[in-house]
Amino acid sequence: MAFNPADVKSLMEITSRPELIFVKGEGSWLEDQEGRRYLDIMQGWAVNCLGHCPPEVVQAIEHQAKVLINPSPGFYNQPSIDLANRLTSASCFDRVFFANSGAEANEGAIKLARKWGQIHRNGAYKIITFDHSFHGRTLATMSASGKAGWDKKFAPQVDGFPKAIMNYLDSVRELIDDQTVAVMLEPVQGEGGVIPADMQFMRELRALTREKGILLIVDEVQTGMGRCGTMFAYQHYGIEPDIMTLGKGIGGGVPLSALLCREEVACFEHGDQGGTYNGNPLMTAAGVAVFDVLNAPGFMESINERAQYLSDGLNKLSAKWGMKGERGLGLLRALMLDREDGNAIVEAARTRAPEGLLLNAPRTNLLRFMPALNISKEEIDLMLSWLDELIAQVRQ
Repeated sequence: MAFNPADVKSLMEITSRPELIFVKGEGSWLEDQEGRRYLDIMQGWAVNCLGHCPPEVVQAIEHQAKVLINPSPGFYNQPSIDLANRLTSASCFDRVFFANSGAEANEGAIKLARKWGQIHRNGAYKIITFDHSFHGRTLATMSASGKAGWDKKFAPQVDGFPKAIMNYLDSVRELIDDQTVAVMLEPVQGEGGVIPADMQFMRELRALTREKGILLIVDEVQTGMGRCGTMFAYQHYGIEPDIMTLGKGIGGGVPLSALLCREEVACFEHGDQGGTYNGNPLMTAAGVAVFDVLNAPGFMESINERAQYLSDGLNKLSAKWGMKGERGLGLLRALMLDREDGNAIVEAARTRAPEGLLLNAPRTNLLRFMPALNISKEEIDLMLSWLDELIAQVRQ
C-alpha cells in the first residue's frame, strides 16, 4: 500500500515525517505499510524499554481493560497503589504522584519545589537548571530547559530558572541566593548530546544542596527505569535526591510518568495537583508489568552486559573511522562523529534496503542510541555492521 499524502492532511504539522506509516512492531523491529522492516535503535526516544509490544505489557493492558479503565483520580485504584509501592520500595522516596508525560511530571516537580519554598524558605522559587538540558515542552519546562533558542520561543519565559554549567560545581554555587529553592538536572543530558554527570560532580552537588538547605531534583524521564544500568540513574552515583521524575520507559510505550519525593518534601495541599487521567488503572497496570520485568533477577545485569557490548562495538567503529569515541551510561549512549554528517547517516539508515535502520542524531556531529533494554547481542552486531556500511556510503 503506497503512502498517500492526502491521508495525513488532517494531522497538524509539528515535525518533518518521512512518507511511511508504521503498522506493526515486535521487539526491536518495526514494519511499515508496505511490509518493509526496520531495526529500531530509537524505540520512541527510549520509551519502549522492553521493545515494541512486549507480551507482559500487552497482557496487562488486555486484562485491565476488561476490568477497570478509569474510575477518576478522585478514588483509589489497585494498579496505581501497586506501582507506587513498587517504586517507593525500590528507591529512596516515600510518595508518588502519577501523570501522563515527562513534561507533566517535571511541571509537577517545579510546583512541588516552589510550594516547599513557600513553606520552608520564605517564598524562594528559583530552580537552578543547566545549559543544554531538556525538561519538556510546557511553558515552565521549556523555560527550565537549557536548549539553545528556546528562550525566544513563546516568550516571555517563566521566570526563575538560572542556568549553570554541567559538571562545573562553582557555576552552581555562584547562582545560589536567598530566592533559590532547588537544583534540577538530568543525570545524563540526553537531548544535549548524551552527557553524563561526573561522579564527583553529582556527589559534591548533593553535598552543596544540603549545605545550602535547598532541594536536589533529578529528572530521570529518560535515564530512569533501568536505562542506565540501575533501576534509577541516581543510584549509580550513590546519592539520595529529594525529588525525582520518571517518564518514557516507566510505561513501556504507553503514556505514563511519575513524580516522586521524600516524605519531608510532600507538601502539596488538596487541590494543588491533579489531572483527569493521572494514575488511571489501565496505564499503571502497564507500569506494574514493566517494573516487574525490570526487577526480575538478573535483568539489570543483562542491561549492563549489553551496554558494555554496545560501548565496545561503538569504540571499535570509532577507531576504524577516526571518530572521537563514544560516551554514555547503560543503554543510553552516543557515538561522537568527526564530521557534521549525523543527519545524513540517519537518513541513509532509514532508507537502507532491503531493511531499514532507525537512528537518532540530536546533534549533527553525534548519533544517539536508545535500544530496547532487552535487545540481543545479535541485533547489536547487526546494527553495528549496517552502521559501518552506512558510514562508508555517506562518506564515499
